[in-house]
Parts: sequence; C-alpha cells; structure tokens
Amino acid sequence: MFTKLKSSSISSLFLLFYSAMILPISIMFILKEKSVIFDWTILQVSTCSMNLSIILDSISLSFSNVVCLISGCVMMFSSSYMSDDPFLKRFVWLVMLFVMSMNLLVFIPSLPALLLGWDGLGIVSFALVIYYQNAKSLGAGMITVLANRVGDVMILTAIGLLVLQGHWLILFLWDFHLCSLMGLTLIIAAMTKSAQIPFSSWLPAAMAAPTPVSALVHSSTLVTAGVFLVIRFFPFLSNIYFFKSFLLFISVLTLLMAGIGANYENDLKKIIALSTLSQLGVMMLSLAMGMPFLALFHLYTHALFKALLFLCAGMIIHNSLNVQDIRYMGLMSVQNPLTITCLNISNLSLCGAPFLSGFYSKDLILEICLVTPTNLLMVVLIFLATGMTAAYSLRLSFCSLWGSMKSFPYHSKMENDLYVNWSTIILASMAIFGGFFFQLVFLDFSPMPLIMPVFMKFLTVMVITLGLFVSITVWSSVYSSMNMNMIYSFFSNMWFLTPLSSQPLTKMSMILGTNMMKSIDLGWVEVLGAQGVYQISELVMKKNQKVQVKSFNFLVLFMVMLMMIFFMILVYN
Repeated sequence: MFTKLKSSSISSLFLLFYSAMILPISIMFILKEKSVIFDWTILQVSTCSMNLSIILDSISLSFSNVVCLISGCVMMFSSSYMSDDPFLKRFVWLVMLFVMSMNLLVFIPSLPALLLGWDGLGIVSFALVIYYQNAKSLGAGMITVLANRVGDVMILTAIGLLVLQGHWLILFLWDFHLCSLMGLTLIIAAMTKSAQIPFSSWLPAAMAAPTPVSALVHSSTLVTAGVFLVIRFFPFLSNIYFFKSFLLFISVLTLLMAGIGANYENDLKKIIALSTLSQLGVMMLSLAMGMPFLALFHLYTHALFKALLFLCAGMIIHNSLNVQDIRYMGLMSVQNPLTITCLNISNLSLCGAPFLSGFYSKDLILEICLVTPTNLLMVVLIFLATGMTAAYSLRLSFCSLWGSMKSFPYHSKMENDLYVNWSTIILASMAIFGGFFFQLVFLDFSPMPLIMPVFMKFLTVMVITLGLFVSITVWSSVYSSMNMNMIYSFFSNMWFLTPLSSQPLTKMSMILGTNMMKSIDLGWVEVLGAQGVYQISELVMKKNQKVQVKSFNFLVLFMVMLMMIFFMILVYN
C-alpha cells in the first residue's frame, strides 16, 4: 500500500514544504512593498525583442503560496481517495504539471511568455477532465478545451497588437484605438478562463474530473487564472473607458445566474461548481468597482474554503456508494461527523457567516458596493444573489446532512484515514483563521472604517438571514417534488447556456461535416480521385478494346483479301 501511495505523498510533502518556505518571503515582500523583476532577452529582431520576464512581488508570491498549500492538501487527500487507481503516478504527474502551469502564469508578467502557463492550464485541464475515459468525460473535456481556446485566441490577438507597437509592454501602449482593442481581448480572455457569461457552461461540465482535481481547479488554479489576469494588468485595463461598466454588467449577471441555478441543481459537485461561479462573479464585481487587492483578498479566502468544500463532498460521495445526487443522501452527520463538521465550516464561510474567512472579504465587497456610486438595479441583483447563496447552502444541508436517510444503510467508513483527516483539518483551520490573517496583510494593519447608516451596515446580514428563511419556508417542501417544466429547465440549464454552448456547435459541425463528406469525400474526391481514374481508365480500355477488335478484324479481312487477290493472280497466270 505504501508503494502505491508513494508518489502522491511525496508530491504533497514537496508542495507543503515549498509553501512553508516562501511564506516568510511573501510576508516580507508584502510588508516592504517590494517588487523584483528578472528580464532575459531571448531573441531580438530589429527593434522588437523577445524577453522572458519573471516578477517577484506581493501578488505573485502570495498567490503561489496559496496555490501550493491547497495543492499539497489536495495531493495528501488523493493519497487516500485515489489509492485504488492503477494509474496513480500518471494522475500525480498531471496534477503537478497543472500546478507548475499556474505558477508560470503567476510569475510571468510578459504577455507572450505568459502563454506558457495559460496554454499549459488549458491542455492539462483537458487531460484531467477526460481522466475517467468515457463519453461523458470526453464531451465535458471538449467543451472545456474549446471554451478555453477562445481565450487563447484572444491572448494571441493581444500579442499581435503588441507587435504593431514594436514592444511587449502593455503599460507603454501609445495608440488609443489599440488600447481599447487590446483591453477588450484581455477581458474576453479573462471571461473564458473564469467562466463568466456567456462562457459559463464549461465550469459545471468540468465536474467530470476526479474530485481532487475539482477541488484544485475550482479553488485556486484554472478558474482563478482569468481573475488573476485582470488583477495583473489592472493599471492598464482601468484606464479603458468601457472596462468597469462592462465587467460590472457581466459579473452581476453571472452572479445571479449561478445563484439561481444552484437552487435548482441536484448534483452535489455541480452545486459546489455553481457556487464557485457565483464567487467568481463577486471577484469580478470587486474588480469592476476598482478594487483589485480586495478581489485578490476574496480569491484567497474563497480558495481555502472552496477546496475544503470539495474535499468534504468527495468523502460524502465516496461514502455514499459513489452517488452524487443529493436527493438520495441523508443523515450524513451521524455517519461522518468530522467530514460534515468541516463541510459546515466551509458552507458557513461561503455564506459569509461572521468571523469565518469568507466574511472578511465578502462582507467588505458588499459594503463597498453600497457606498460606491452604482446603478440601483445592479445593487439589488447583487444582494439577491447573496441571498441565493445562503438559500442553496441551506438546501444542501437539508437534503444531504440533516434529512432522513434515503439510501442504503451501509457505508464505507473512511474517517480513520490520516491522509483525509490531516488535509481537511489543515484547510478547515485556514477557512476559520485565514480571513483574519489576510485582512491584516491586505488592509495594511489599519483598515479604514466604512461610515454608513445602521440599516446599510446590517443589510448583508439581513439578506443572508432572509435567504435562509426563504430556503426553510418555501423551498424545503418542494425539493423532492420538483416537476420538470420550462422554468425549472431554464434555471437548471443555466439560462439555456448549457445546450446553447454545446448543441448548436455540435449540430453545425456535424451538418457541415456530413455535407463536406457528401460533396468532397464522396463527391469531388471520388470523381477526381480513385473512382474517377477507374471510370476513365475503364472507358479508355473499352474504347481501346473496340479499336483493337476492329483493327484485328480489318487486318484479318485485309489479309484474306490479299490472299484471294494473290490466289486469283496465280490462277489466271
């Protein structure tokens, strides 16, 4: 058993050791506000040079620290969760490539070299989503990789625009029209990676990957790459006139869609995926308000409790005979007390319960929304989505944790596994105390108080409480008896984004492929290719055969006539 678990355990120790090593360096860079850039010129053509830049600053070091801490805990969890997998070493290599790609993205500020990490995330995520090799995983992997390829094309377009300027430095663009176009390409690239509307459907589809991969992807790596891209280039993007209004509209729509969709979803992993989408909307909302460091603050706190939420969901699925439908779960708190305790901690942190890690960042973002000049409709939708978060969190607890037992009474008890216990306990501790620590770091030890009326100050708590109340009174009675109708179908399919993202593309490509096959492969290629050559050669051979037969007949007749003439000459002589 130790031999099988060796690769994942070693990678876990390596990642945790790396995270512990760079923690004091990160704190030093944050406190002293230092930035160090290493620049290596690889190639220079005329006035345009190809450089590989590496930046060490508070953002890159702290991000790498959080990514490696979560990855280490996830790999420790995988030592138990994936222990029966015959290809564990391949899984470990893929996850380590994934983490390496994210670190490349974090430490490289130059747009051309940033493609190393950006494309690496897309390719390795495809390999991880199709890890369980079946038709469903392949379909999910194709949607994931095609959505991410849109972002790759946008990054390549931005690089092409930079070539027109003769340098790779975004901050030194001088052409106003190119600035607007480049800003648009970067925003669309960030929207595809962070699954904002209309590129949202790949995020729940990526749940086909193993649960440890889902914990990694949805907490600190793939989906946060888009948010990180906007944070990294925020000084440039914030000067573009349409940036904040466009991003505000998109983020609020995503936030609302994910919150409503999670209340209609029954798959445990997809509910958590939609909650990730909702929190990504909160991060983009913070960026639209002009607060990049607050978005980074929420990104870190969200990464900690969301990774914990996925690990707990993985244990629940593992102990429920691999059933993911929450309607078939119940009374989990008696069977898995430690797992359910950690899940409740992460759920409460997701809702923004006071003094857990999610509270410090989420509550601050919502309060700043109230004091910042913003459209009233946007504010109403933001708080409506916040209430939805509390509603689907309580719904999850109703159906799976505290409800009556609906499945088989026998379950595999896995809570005596040290790998699982340590990974969940580390993340649970961070989910409780991480927010306070990050607040001290990001708010410079002296946070400015937000002066607002008492009603506005308590509005967030009131909305969360109202969401819990609505979930108890309205939704609890209809959870088990939701009939499929147009409204239910509309919300459960993410406003029909799921069928619109896959079916038209598939249908169009299949029709196009069929027509091309008929007209080209079975048509012109056959006419001009093998069948055409065969028919022409057959026709030529038939003509040739007729000519040869007629020629032979003519020659025979000619010889007979000559012989007759010769015989007649002999007779008359």
